[in-house]
Amino acid sequence: MPLPQSISSNARVLWHLAINRVTGSTHEERLKSFYKGQAGDYDSFRKKLLHGREEMLTSLEFPEQGIWVDLGAGTGSNAEYVADKVPSLQKVYQVDLCDPLLDVARERAAERGWSNVVPTHADATTFTPEEGSADVVTFSYSLTMIPDWFAAIDNACRILKPGGIIGVVDFFVSRKYPADGMVKHPWSTRTFWTTWFANDNVFLNGDHLPYLHKYFTPVTLEQRRGKVPFLPFVRAPHYIFLGAKKAE
Repeated sequence: MPLPQSISSNARVLWHLAINRVTGSTHEERLKSFYKGQAGDYDSFRKKLLHGREEMLTSLEFPEQGIWVDLGAGTGSNAEYVADKVPSLQKVYQVDLCDPLLDVARERAAERGWSNVVPTHADATTFTPEEGSADVVTFSYSLTMIPDWFAAIDNACRILKPGGIIGVVDFFVSRKYPADGMVKHPWSTRTFWTTWFANDNVFLNGDHLPYLHKYFTPVTLEQRRGKVPFLPFVRAPHYIFLGAKKAE
């Protein structure tokens, strides 16, 4: 008797998370190695793990005929959270280096009839929209997977229009001595989650939030913990950050 689809889907993802060996000499090759066998199951499993995405995205103000650049967009599922706003945008660039995930994004855009949504194979640290600038830039659990993450933030700042908005939701650990108003995680939290996520090339860094504060005036900052699938008493730390580009 075959397993229910949801169970077999979760089993495939767990196999890739726990057992599958990631190979490749470049970041792009490693992404393809990690996701090629689980791209079709990606969204259903990650929805249980990646908390705060919907809240971050629905909190954004997308201007009429604006340009939205989603860096590390994966399967393009972020657009589903703001599906009512997508048709009024001039262009939505879904940028990623992983072709198996972008294939899912292309299918999604075609099924939705979103001709203004453009899944794009490109590097988040260097991508520039055809229009030259963007009104909104987002990172949804992608910043921790970009090796040169500070260059990705630099690039987001570069392509954003003056006063443009950045939205970020991701896992994190605090600095050992965080600034006033920031959550302070104990040594056990910083050590466990940094090590646990690094197994899948997800690199938590206590400097993400301070670096975002350098370039963007905070509009929203939430520092929380969320459930981890199949580990009922475990909560992983994550944050939601919305900020406006500071005047140069």
